[in-house]
Amino acid sequence: MPLPTEIPGLWFDPAEMLIGGTWRPASQTLPIEDPSTGAGIGALGRGTTGDIDAAVAAADAARWGDWGRTTATERGRILARIGRMVLARADDLARLEAADVGKPLKQAKADAVALARYMEFYGGAADKVMGETIPYLDGYTVYTLREPHGVTGHIVPWNYPMQIVGRSVGAALAMGNACVLKPAEEASLTALAFARIATEAGLPPGALNVVTGLGEEAGSALASHPGVHHLSFTGSVAVGRMIQAAAAANVVPVTLELGGKSPQVVFADADLDAALPFLVNAGIQNAGQTCSASSRILVERSRYDEVVARMADRYRALRVGPAMADLELGPLISARQKAVVEGFLATAPEASVAARGSIVADAPAGGHYVAPMLVAGPAPDHPLAQDEIFGPAQVVIPFADEDEAVAIANGTQYGLVASVWTDSGARQMRLAKRLRAGQVFLNNYGAGGGVELPFGGVGRSGHGREKGFEALYGFSVLKTVAARHG
Repeated sequence: MPLPTEIPGLWFDPAEMLIGGTWRPASQTLPIEDPSTGAGIGALGRGTTGDIDAAVAAADAARWGDWGRTTATERGRILARIGRMVLARADDLARLEAADVGKPLKQAKADAVALARYMEFYGGAADKVMGETIPYLDGYTVYTLREPHGVTGHIVPWNYPMQIVGRSVGAALAMGNACVLKPAEEASLTALAFARIATEAGLPPGALNVVTGLGEEAGSALASHPGVHHLSFTGSVAVGRMIQAAAAANVVPVTLELGGKSPQVVFADADLDAALPFLVNAGIQNAGQTCSASSRILVERSRYDEVVARMADRYRALRVGPAMADLELGPLISARQKAVVEGFLATAPEASVAARGSIVADAPAGGHYVAPMLVAGPAPDHPLAQDEIFGPAQVVIPFADEDEAVAIANGTQYGLVASVWTDSGARQMRLAKRLRAGQVFLNNYGAGGGVELPFGGVGRSGHGREKGFEALYGFSVLKTVAARHG
């Protein structure tokens, strides 16, 4: 039965945390805020260091107990079952995500479907991670095994909770690790919902533990815990540094997916009709609160004015409103994030603002709304062209030739995603090699979500890879076995 709450689709108590297969009420709570209204809509459990200790102990017991003895084939079946159950509840999950994060319902529904796809993919991959034999000395047989780290810690951000739980926890479980998940305090509802679905699907007690709460409390305790054998973090560069430093004290490997300032490079021979939806949508999806958002559009000078004009037309049609209104953009996650984004936008000279979207007239006054802004022609070293805004803003910068395009594209401290729009096959191949990024898309951007595609960055965008089989390798340890038999 639904709880008496203002959160649509909620069927559980968000003040409870999952530890060792048992849902435990938290000793303290935090308010849950609806970004669309700014109003409180519930209470979230505020986990403590003691809760993290208990969760790590439960995970450690699971990896040596029922979960550790579960075959790869059976792990895959459990994950696939979770995926089917997630898909069956996709509408409920979407409503939770929309209320918690503020993203439009259609985007939240796409995230729920993606979560199901991650479970499906990693369920199918669980028994397909192979070792190899190595030719060696006469009288020896040498082979390798891929084994789980043991207990893995997962610190998940607020912008895409479902997708990042899927790509992180899904891969770790597929490899046989036992997980402790700390979702962001701003958005924990779908992580808790996922855990309930997973237990209903037959995931053994302790294989997945969820402790909600503050980053500086529960998150810090998890990152520094000596019982954790691998950490996965998605979030800001500043917090990523702290996570890595905490893990280093325990000599623990870390996967970091941090910020981005991702360019799309548009050459004069590009098919603009095909490119334009990608140029805009990749920047404003989830109100720009996306690590891989394309916040820089670089355009060859001969078509620069045309691209700015056509993007401006699209921007003027963008509407911002409550998540449940299901418009092009919803609110930002918090008042703090709104203030940060507005601070960035204030640095744009008014003459450089090519277009703005609009906030609908009936948007609640307490919501964290920012109208999307398109800025034309800032210098490549301007803060709007260098720093991660994490809001609905894009800059358009002209370039003269291929060398200048590469210099501008590579001219930030980030290197997450890049895209090239050109009909020249030779140029596509050259740019794919020259651009400093973990992913390069040719005549597209994002490749439809790309559950199968390894994802991660270079520079301040982090290190390690998520998604695809690469994530499975990252959540495993390679062991070499050398047998001397004569």
